[in-house]
Amino acid sequence: MKSESRIFNLLAVFLFASAALYGVWTSKTTYHTDWVGTTALVLSGLLCGMCGQFFSLVARRIEPRPEDRSDAEISEGAGDLGFFSPGSYWPFGIAVAATVTGLGVAYWFPWLIALGVIAVLMAVTGLLFEYYTKPGEH
Repeated sequence: MKSESRIFNLLAVFLFASAALYGVWTSKTTYHTDWVGTTALVLSGLLCGMCGQFFSLVARRIEPRPEDRSDAEISEGAGDLGFFSPGSYWPFGIAVAATVTGLGVAYWFPWLIALGVIAVLMAVTGLLFEYYTKPGEH
């Protein structure tokens, strides 16, 4: 987790520096600061900083992974990484439901927003319980 922490923290520093440079640059060239772009860069930096701090907190609580150690061998990272579905239609359903919700927001149709939110919740539930079996069944 140390490598992920470094990446996000460096990205946060870059975004804060870009926000400062962008704010000064727009105030010099257009005679007023572009607050929308500056705010977007600052908020992006804060988000990356939050992710970086989370990863550094997790890195302190767990043992170092092979990719975090400089003396690790490639074979130490071998093995199962987890279960991944070989094929599922639920992500497509989530995307369609999110599109319906987005169209409802864009055209401000409350009934379409409600329908889309319900469809998103149903699709996420389907994705989460796709491989669920009742206790005692295999």
